[in-house]
Amino acid sequence: MKVDPECASCLLHRGYLEIARATSDEALQFKAVQALLRMIATDFGPHAVPAYLGTERDRLIRRITGNPDPYLDARRRANELALRSLPVARRFVESSRDGRERLRRLCLVSIVANTIELDVIGHEFDLASLSRMFEQERLVLDHTDRLHDKLLSCKKVLFLADNAGEIALDTLLVAGIKELGPSVTVVVKGKPVIDDALLDDALQVGMDEVADRLITTGTDTVGLIIREASPELIEELMSCDLVVAKGMGNYETLTEERIGRPIAYLLRAKCNPVARSIGVAKESNVAILL
Repeated sequence: MKVDPECASCLLHRGYLEIARATSDEALQFKAVQALLRMIATDFGPHAVPAYLGTERDRLIRRITGNPDPYLDARRRANELALRSLPVARRFVESSRDGRERLRRLCLVSIVANTIELDVIGHEFDLASLSRMFEQERLVLDHTDRLHDKLLSCKKVLFLADNAGEIALDTLLVAGIKELGPSVTVVVKGKPVIDDALLDDALQVGMDEVADRLITTGTDTVGLIIREASPELIEELMSCDLVVAKGMGNYETLTEERIGRPIAYLLRAKCNPVARSIGVAKESNVAILL
């Protein structure tokens, strides 16, 4: 996915909020904002990819502020609160009438959890109301029947996780995918990048007890940038039958790649550019198999 002119405001808005999280030193804040403005002025254009720019923005901020993980406390808190909603999510899934509806509800729970994302311009969420959303929300694009049939023929699935907090509810979907037959390797980020889930987050929510294998990207990119991925991840990617990609960052990057594998994108379209790219309204829940 290429940038939209609107992406510039998000890059700057989210960048400033991350800078404010990273340091209270006003001189450092000015230095980081000035560097970010120069980066946007140099690199922003119609052929850029938003997640690539977001990756460079976050690296710049961490380098200048000296804070290696500005979202550390926020990630841990998101995990704790999301774990509290697991019992409600389980009851919602277990009331399904058949296997297809069960997968649809598992995907919906996982996508509703994708609303847990910090500092996205124009996007608000309330962790306290997460449990109520399972019954209230719906899938605007729903390929879950096709996904169900595809999973029945798969031996190995690669699951690309997205945000902290969200990953707690992803444990239900990973378990549900395994019930349909395939093994599941779950991938989290190798180093801090915004509020994306790291290995510590996966362990905090018990993903290691659910997934057949838990690995990292080996790097700190927004989404999955293949040229920066670890050899371990590339090997898993080449040997899987299906990729399940959570969130907007993975959508932005993988739509720029040719990986030779079907991809199920599960996400909440939290910004206008991603929504327009998919062809839905902003804040739509999307489960598409490409």
